[in-house]
Amino acid sequence: MTGFAVQVRDLGVRYGDTQALDGASLDLPAGAIVGLLGRNGSGKTTLLSVLAALRKPSTGSVLVDGEDPFENERVMERVCLIRESGDVMADEKLSDTLDLVAAARPTWDGEYAAELLDAFELSLRKRPGTLSRGQRSAVGAVIGLASRAPLTIFDEVYLGMDAPSRYRFYDALLADYVEHPRTIILSSHLISEVERLFEEVVVLEAGRVLLAEDADSVRARGATVTGPKDRVAEATRDLTVIGRRDLGPTAEVTVFDALGADERARLDAAGLDIGPVGLQDLFVHLTGGKS
Repeated sequence: MTGFAVQVRDLGVRYGDTQALDGASLDLPAGAIVGLLGRNGSGKTTLLSVLAALRKPSTGSVLVDGEDPFENERVMERVCLIRESGDVMADEKLSDTLDLVAAARPTWDGEYAAELLDAFELSLRKRPGTLSRGQRSAVGAVIGLASRAPLTIFDEVYLGMDAPSRYRFYDALLADYVEHPRTIILSSHLISEVERLFEEVVVLEAGRVLLAEDADSVRARGATVTGPKDRVAEATRDLTVIGRRDLGPTAEVTVFDALGADERARLDAAGLDIGPVGLQDLFVHLTGGKS
């Protein structure tokens, strides 16, 4: 199993007078971990709902593994969308929820689910309605990972967990992805925690795709240039500046350009310091300074 590829073309989704997605287009390769980033209201959850066949596009098209996923049983049973709530039956024992998932998911691995339940200290006898928010989030993580769906989507599923549980989830996801490659989409506001996992990055802004590239290329295009204000301004005037901070006589600008060896040598010759920029900082700058 290598996962499902995704193609989105001119996708539009409207809720009454609200245009949640507006002409969004992107391609996701099969067998990659994708970071889906965007401010609140950018259209992330709407896009994921369309990919999981929970919502029909208003305009445009979506293909998952080469097929329209909407009302497509073959695709739908192999796409797993997990939200923070975990999508569990609150009044039934956890074992009943997992039995239902196992019956609906042809790729379900019960032994792996049991291992994960032990790791997260979850009892099959518990009813999800009696669990804490963090425990319910962990149940969702277990279902998403053990489903081993060719397209697995986590929509902020880990926000309810404490830090040790979140990192346990990240490590489990990466380890199982290596053993069982599939396409995994992570929608998250905790970018600094999860960016190490990303192989592809998609950034949504106001219902449109602002950026869709492999993560290494995005990281390589981000840099800080620091030094005396006048020299920084002169050296970066032909570069794409997406952020600036003034520190007395010193300026630090964030640029979003592929700095080749010659460009870096020029900046170095001007006595300027060049530093890396994490995906979270790039995201904040690219989306107008708000997370």
